[in-house]
Amino acid sequence: MTVDRADATAEPPTLALLLLAFNQQASVGAAVAGALAQDYSPLTLVLSDDASDDATFDAMRRAVAGYAGPHRIVLNRNPHNLGIGAHLSRLVGLCDAELLLVAAGDDVSLPQRARRTAEAWLASGRRIDLIAAALEDIDAQGLSHGVIRPSDLSRYRNLADWLADPPHVVGAAQAWTRRLWERFGPLPAGVFGEDQVMVLRAIGSGGAVTLDEPLVRYRRGGISRRVRNLSAHDVVERLLRNNRHALVELPLMLRDARTIGQLGSVEAALNRRLARERYIERLFGAGTARERLRVVRGARDVPLPTRLRLALYAGWPELLAPWFWLKRRLAG
Repeated sequence: MTVDRADATAEPPTLALLLLAFNQQASVGAAVAGALAQDYSPLTLVLSDDASDDATFDAMRRAVAGYAGPHRIVLNRNPHNLGIGAHLSRLVGLCDAELLLVAAGDDVSLPQRARRTAEAWLASGRRIDLIAAALEDIDAQGLSHGVIRPSDLSRYRNLADWLADPPHVVGAAQAWTRRLWERFGPLPAGVFGEDQVMVLRAIGSGGAVTLDEPLVRYRRGGISRRVRNLSAHDVVERLLRNNRHALVELPLMLRDARTIGQLGSVEAALNRRLARERYIERLFGAGTARERLRVVRGARDVPLPTRLRLALYAGWPELLAPWFWLKRRLAG
């Protein structure tokens, strides 16, 4: 990898690895061990528990007890649960590094992760604002199931590209510049898909790249796992959870696009998504069948087939029982 001469003689960039954990007492020790094993310096490790109900924080504290290595360690436990977006915002405030790597309490960063991230940033002349990487797909027992390769972010030049072909991203192997964070400000409470938000911000700023080398062992079954929808209840639970996050994230993306100066490229599409989410909120908040029908009739900015399908889930899920019975039979 070629590094600009000015960067080769300059001080190495400061990095921080932000490790977020919540109710992950069984896996957080391995996650912390991966952080401690990083072969790059100067590096700050911000290890934080988001007010877990189990012994996650105790496991985290034991994992760093007696550590005498080169990395600076910041140990934090939130007094109450913040959720992913607000938790990240708190951790950024606990360090002053130029590059911020995100890690989860059930994944393991490989020893070269911080170094390879810094090399990629220097190779760009410190221009790019987000560096993603491939991930090794592991199960709960740590057995490997191949490699997960996110989209090649270097081919996205602007938000029109982002909208035309939404990238596949995995936040557990991302790093961002502090300047990107400071340009747009903290992530508010309620943000769950921080990886999508930060990629949008980076594409509209200094750009982003994806390293093909796996730098994180990504554990299946974490908080981002896909849930099998084998009943109407499963669908509704997922729908409402996603709705809560979307009602925060979509207005945030619209605001960020305006900050970038590219709102016109994405405004219509994001507003259509937002109209659907606001319809879901009103529909499931209606107390009676008459109120639900009024919501259905009034949401003319949402396609009629979508309104009717969602209305079934909100008011008459029993009508879908035969379909889910068949689905369960086929799933075995």
